[in-house]
Amino acid sequence: MPNKTDRRADLRADCNNCFGLCCVALTFSRSADFAIDKPAGEACPNLSDDFRCTIHSKLRSKGFQGCTVYDCFGAGQEISRRAGKSWREQPGQEMFAALPILRQLHELLWYLTEALEYKAFDAEILAAIERVESVASTADLTKVDVIAERALVNELLLKTSQLVRGKQSKKKERRGADLMGKNLRGADLAKANLRGAYLIGADLRDADLRQADLIGADLRDADLRGADLTGAMFLTQAQVNAARGDRATKLPAAVTLPSHWGVNPAGA
Repeated sequence: MPNKTDRRADLRADCNNCFGLCCVALTFSRSADFAIDKPAGEACPNLSDDFRCTIHSKLRSKGFQGCTVYDCFGAGQEISRRAGKSWREQPGQEMFAALPILRQLHELLWYLTEALEYKAFDAEILAAIERVESVASTADLTKVDVIAERALVNELLLKTSQLVRGKQSKKKERRGADLMGKNLRGADLAKANLRGAYLIGADLRDADLRQADLIGADLRDADLRGADLTGAMFLTQAQVNAARGDRATKLPAAVTLPSHWGVNPAGA
């Protein structure tokens, strides 16, 4: 079994070794996130012949913000590797159908790999990693029961979170809470349970989110300027990319400062 550093590397998107699958397999709907409508299976008009995005450095200004917050967790390059030939050389339906399934399995592996770092339930976590890796290698991924896999992994991740964060006050138990647009500036949310919380547009400037469980939290347009997310649990790059922040925002080591941060949000 590969060590956790190698596994994390395999779970990071590598567009240079992918046939641009997310630009073809997924559906785009004209909205604030996408400038056009695009049905599944049809290549985005911005995709070049060499499977590169022709507006990659201008996605946000061109109205494709949604592309900047998508993360395949390495599923794209893995499916491309298995296929050997691109969807331009052979029918791509199997690749397109496999992408969202393998993406979810790789996302579970990402969380499980992080859970190993807490040294809480190593034997159970390693067994879960081995099981999900085995499922992810299935030839026909469309037969995989992703919901069942997520349920099993989520139980283990929840146990890990509870052990690491310890017992917290009721005001910090905000699992699935509707906090959209809330003023939480400077709030003490350290070790809070924010699993699946709706934090869209929330003001989290200078908030203390150290070791908070943020798995599945919706951080779209949340203002994280000056917030401290050191050690935040199960936070992904896609979540961070969807938020607003600045160079004073402290992030976990596994995620990086988005390139579009550094400019103050309009009207601030």
